[in-house]
Amino acid sequence: MKLTEQDILNASILIVDDQQANVALLETLLGDAGYTNVSATMNPLEVGSLYRKYHYDLILLDLQMPEMDGFQVMECLKANMQNDYLPVIVLTAQPGHKLRALQCGAKDFISKPIDVIEVKTRIYNMLEVRLLYKKLENYNKLLEETVQERTAELRESEARFRSLTELASDWYWEQDENGKFTRVSGPVLEMLGLQVDSFTDNNALTSVNSSKEASGWDENERKELQDIIAARQPFIDFSFSRTTPSGNRNFYRVSGTPIFDHSSRFIGYRGIGIQCKEMP
Repeated sequence: MKLTEQDILNASILIVDDQQANVALLETLLGDAGYTNVSATMNPLEVGSLYRKYHYDLILLDLQMPEMDGFQVMECLKANMQNDYLPVIVLTAQPGHKLRALQCGAKDFISKPIDVIEVKTRIYNMLEVRLLYKKLENYNKLLEETVQERTAELRESEARFRSLTELASDWYWEQDENGKFTRVSGPVLEMLGLQVDSFTDNNALTSVNSSKEASGWDENERKELQDIIAARQPFIDFSFSRTTPSGNRNFYRVSGTPIFDHSSRFIGYRGIGIQCKEMP
């Protein structure tokens, strides 16, 4: 986010002063310093609308003006700000006004009568800070947009992955870190010969409806798979079988991979399964 001197000299500046001599002095001073985008108004009532239209990088604001003084102008500007950064340097001959102006949101002040070196230094420093602030703001917006785009891409990619895996397998499944099913698609329950009492709101499989239906697994196969999952290891085409309550023995192959969040914390498994005609 490096700035060049030309970035600063091209910044947009608005002079607000009801005295033509003061406006002319500042315009000449800024022009001699190389600033290329300077405008002015002697009517404080139009500052709010001008700022909404042009979003100046800096406003040089006189505090003592008829109809609407500089403090009232700052209140008007704050009401129209899209953020809390008020890019104002006040011009005042009253020492007692400096602290009040800063408390009202001004970022700096220039004392009258004007000292040329002081004016150039304060304006340059103020613009450098202001433009860096804007660059940071734009960078954060770009970063947020990039994150949103990336998140949408990942969701789309995951949707395609699920669609393809469901086409290439008999069922797709996901479990949380406690081994509870959070997603099951495909006729897995019918293939495994199980019935369920209910599903939770997030489609988690909660229970089978009898101890008889929960039996029939080969305990050695079940323990081997449980050990793999406990070790957070991926598995491909793990073979297992189950004998249904009617006495039929069915064979299956299942593949799964552990899931971790952005901080590398284990959050579950996802995988696919197919039914085989016989034990592979």
